[in-house]
Amino acid sequence: MDLHTHKLLTPIITLNFKERSLLFAELAQIAYLEEESATKLARQLGFTTVEYYNIDGAQAYRFMNKTDFVIACRGTEPKEFNDIGADANAIPVIAETVGRVHGGFKGEVDKLWPQIEEDLARESKDRDVWFCGHSLGAAMATIVSSRCRGSELCPNPRELYTYGSPRVGWGNYINHHPFTHHRWVNNNDVVTRVPFWIMGYKHHGEEHYLNTWGNVRTSTGWQRFKDRMRGMWRGLKQGKIDNFSDHSIGLYVEYLKNYRDNMETPQI
Repeated sequence: MDLHTHKLLTPIITLNFKERSLLFAELAQIAYLEEESATKLARQLGFTTVEYYNIDGAQAYRFMNKTDFVIACRGTEPKEFNDIGADANAIPVIAETVGRVHGGFKGEVDKLWPQIEEDLARESKDRDVWFCGHSLGAAMATIVSSRCRGSELCPNPRELYTYGSPRVGWGNYINHHPFTHHRWVNNNDVVTRVPFWIMGYKHHGEEHYLNTWGNVRTSTGWQRFKDRMRGMWRGLKQGKIDNFSDHSIGLYVEYLKNYRDNMETPQI
């Protein structure tokens, strides 16, 4: 895995939005790696402490240095039955705070939360707290952020960055947690459309959309529909099913590197 983020020489808060979006995408990608590889890459980015949480199949990393405390939750791994089960269990259950939340996602966070809570109590006092994740990890990071926001440990976490996030909870749960959440969506990424809104689920946070070519765009509903149809057709011509290929964390990283570098892919 090649890193595109430069080593942190300053606190994360001093980075601009484009730089932070790329940094957290790379940390979400690193979260898929085994501990030795993840530790090596995280240290290249300037994190001096790396801790791997792995409890009954629920996984996340803590990346930390003198100024910042980052929780990066690991996403769905197709070979892991535990992850598939968590994704499939879309029954809404009563949340630990207000409203209803996805039962599978909450169950994964329940496994990790006592250990994360303990580390927050010990290490977060003089550090900025950040969260990130991709896919299932994005949903988990959203729930972890809401618990942090609702606790006395870190009532004001800096920001949450997610990539390819599914919907996490019902409206009253989502609205009860007004922290800053930048939610990245890549064109036809199918995971961002489940669980279905008809079941009561809603997205949290501010959406940032990457179009067919991976360029950041703000668009109307009709423009978005046309762009998604264009993406599906372009994918078919390349022998890919766009809904699934667009979910790759590698693509999010690639496109956000271009975004940071003020580069756009020609629309041909």
